Amino acid sequence: MPVYEYVCEANGEVVEVRHKMNVVIRNWGELCFATQRPLGGTDFEAPVRKRMSAPAIALPTGNAELKNAGFTKLVRRDHGVYENVTATGSEARYMKAGQPETRPHLHKKIGD
Repeated sequence: MPVYEYVCEANGEVVEVRHKMNVVIRNWGELCFATQRPLGGTDFEAPVRKRMSAPAIALPTGNAELKNAGFTKLVRRDHGVYENVTATGSEARYMKAGQPETRPHLHKKIGD
C-alpha cells in the first residue's frame, strides 16, 4: 500500500498514513481515525489536503545488481573518458569523447 502525506490547515501538522488508493480522507477526524491518533485540540471537521511527495524507491547499489536490473553506470576516469562499469555483451568498457562507437547500447536497454 502507498504512503501518503496529509497536511492539516488548522494545526499545520503533516501526517503520514498508509492506505489504499481508493480511500479518501477529507478532514482531521478521518485522518486521526486512519492513523489511530488522538484528535487533540483540533476540530474533527478541520480540512486536510493530500500533499505531493516523491516516492521512495529502493535501487540496488552494487554494480552487479545495477547491471542485472538493466541500468548503465558510467564512472569518469579521465577528461572525456568514462568507464562503463556495467558493460554487457559487445559494449565498450570505456566511452571516449568523439568516438560514438564506444557509447553504451542504451537503445537495447530502454523500451516502451
